Amino acid sequence: MAATDLRDRVAVRAATRTRPFWTIPRRDALVGYLLISPQLVGSALFVLLPLGLVVYYSLQEWNVLASTFEYVGGANYAKLLADPNMGQVLTGTALFSVGLVVLNLTLALTLAILLNQRLAGTTFFRTLFFSPVLVSLVAWTIVWQFLLQQDGGVNGLLGVAGVEGPNWLRGETTALLSVIVVQVVKNVGLNMVLFLAALQGVPRQLYEAAQLDGAGAWTRFARITVPQISPTILLTSIITVVGSLQVFAQIAVLTQGGPGMSTTVLVYYLYQQAFQFRHLGYGAALSVLLFLIVAALTLLQWRLRRKWVFHES
Repeated sequence: MAATDLRDRVAVRAATRTRPFWTIPRRDALVGYLLISPQLVGSALFVLLPLGLVVYYSLQEWNVLASTFEYVGGANYAKLLADPNMGQVLTGTALFSVGLVVLNLTLALTLAILLNQRLAGTTFFRTLFFSPVLVSLVAWTIVWQFLLQQDGGVNGLLGVAGVEGPNWLRGETTALLSVIVVQVVKNVGLNMVLFLAALQGVPRQLYEAAQLDGAGAWTRFARITVPQISPTILLTSIITVVGSLQVFAQIAVLTQGGPGMSTTVLVYYLYQQAFQFRHLGYGAALSVLLFLIVAALTLLQWRLRRKWVFHES
């Protein structure tokens, strides 16, 4: 019995010595790692490392003017919880995000449905609605800043119709609404193109069969169109929600967070604390809060997809 075990061990060792190290699976694995290594290095340097540094800085009190860098533990997070402005900032952020997402997705889907028809001029209108996406964000916002002034172009058009328009950027309600509309008009063309591509992929025979069965336009839309394009709705929803929580340039140019704090969303408040008031540690804590909100909303949408996205079960 012992002799048999000894022979088996010798045979295994001999086979191991003769087996080449660079086998085909190992070569394939090496090629795969080399191909994805630029993405991995880029993600590590520009995503994971900055995220880790933000968490590290949120535990410090960093005074650039005094050149001090002191560990304070969770003091910045305690300050965040006790901040009297945080409730108003989060409320404004929620109102802005909800208004932007609902208006953007609704308008984009409506335009896509209208421009999916085989009518003359649809190519021109597709180009017209998509063209703001290509315009410089700051240039676009500056133009709208002039248009929305008391004596700007928007009130000029309303005056022709006999309507006296308000100072759009100086009213608490109209200022928030103005920033939402400016952002929607700027980016609605991108979601419109995504929806248009999804609509053109819906099989026409589904509509023809439903129409033969007596289904009306709303029934065809609810039972055929929405389920078929639901993966695109999920994609545009995630993109738009994340984008709405990162809007900064429009608010910085149009309202500077005012009047009062009516348009001070979390990103702009973060900028104020970190770069205007020089509270870099507190600004880093606000960055961590923003990251957690974005991650939670994205994960929530991803988890809920199985309940309403077609082909997901």
